[in-house]
Amino acid sequence: MAEVLSQSQIDALLNAARSGEMNLDTPSEESTEKKYRKYDFYSPRKFTKDRLKMLNSIFEGYARVINSRINALLHTSCEIEVDSVEEQRYYEFSNALTESDVLSLANIDLEKLQEDSPILVHLATPVLLSMMDRLMGGEGEPDSNLPSDYKLTDLELNMYEDLIRDLISILGNSWENYITLRFEYVRTEVNPTLVQLIGYDETVVIVGLNINFPNCTGRMSLCLPGVMLTNIFSEISKSTSRRSTGEDKSEEIFDSLRESELEIVAELARTRILLSDLYHLNVGDVVDIKRPKDSPIFLNIGGRRWFDGRMGTSNKQVAVKIGETYYKA
Repeated sequence: MAEVLSQSQIDALLNAARSGEMNLDTPSEESTEKKYRKYDFYSPRKFTKDRLKMLNSIFEGYARVINSRINALLHTSCEIEVDSVEEQRYYEFSNALTESDVLSLANIDLEKLQEDSPILVHLATPVLLSMMDRLMGGEGEPDSNLPSDYKLTDLELNMYEDLIRDLISILGNSWENYITLRFEYVRTEVNPTLVQLIGYDETVVIVGLNINFPNCTGRMSLCLPGVMLTNIFSEISKSTSRRSTGEDKSEEIFDSLRESELEIVAELARTRILLSDLYHLNVGDVVDIKRPKDSPIFLNIGGRRWFDGRMGTSNKQVAVKIGETYYKA
């Protein structure tokens, strides 16, 4: 979303124009010095550049997913890309809305992450009407006579809710590499300027997506509350630290393996005979293994020799008494 001037900045510009300090006829000379955005020490940034880059990557994946979904739904080709991911105050998002705008609210299914502030989704009216026209079989041509304060009809609101509900439901797929989330559509506000959904000075992250059709372009904006994002990043950090710590989980591993079945092969000896002799063997024949009768036998596990032992019986069952250990893991 483009940067919006605060009320104090607007008043300062108007006062400068009235007093003649600002020359409106001739453009001011451009400074060759590089301009930097002023940092507000009274409201410091809550999210680092790395966090914003993570969000940018997440919503790039989301843009690809909804791009395919919209193309299939509208039977057309469009391009959706992430335009900006910025940390701002909520009033900067709210000031850009008008009475005729439509705003959708969404929540996360986990209460410990959601807090009280909802996620806000705004879709520009011209591109929204173009998408609805395509849904009804039209070409999606934008109306050049569309008034700036156009309000959606009840039928258009129903179509809008079905469309935005679908786009919100797949938002969680883009977070799967970091955390498992599920987003739920809550309701639609037809006049967001009359409802204070988030505190005006609350920190939010505004994600802007550009939607480009062959004959129409528009913007989709998502307003993510800062408290909710803080909770999400905290959960991601916890899961990452749990994976990175070198905890001894040998007991947990052995608990899962104790009930597993394992084949043990007792090998008396190995010898070679001709195939013709093997073919003519009968019950009662003797094969010379060329080993004394008191020689140990070998126990093989997984094709490796682990133990040797002695043949015997236990509870009238043939058994092997283990002796020396050969293989060490």
